[in-house]
Amino acid sequence: EHEHPSRSFNHYWTMWKLPFFGEQDLNNVVAELESCRRAYPDHHIRLIGYDNYTQSQGVCFVVYEGRA
Repeated sequence: EHEHPSRSFNHYWTMWKLPFFGEQDLNNVVAELESCRRAYPDHHIRLIGYDNYTQSQGVCFVVYEGRA
């Protein structure tokens, strides 16, 4: 997901693409993070990992901080 820093606290973040379900290769994930960063260099970019067993977020963190 990505969002401009000025709207990151009071606005829903925009999904970059459809989720990667069952992705095992970290290189594919990193490549998508870099693509999102090139497309939106001023935006915050966060990575969310879902736990399919509990049907909830397992991890969520900001990968890149955009310029405010």
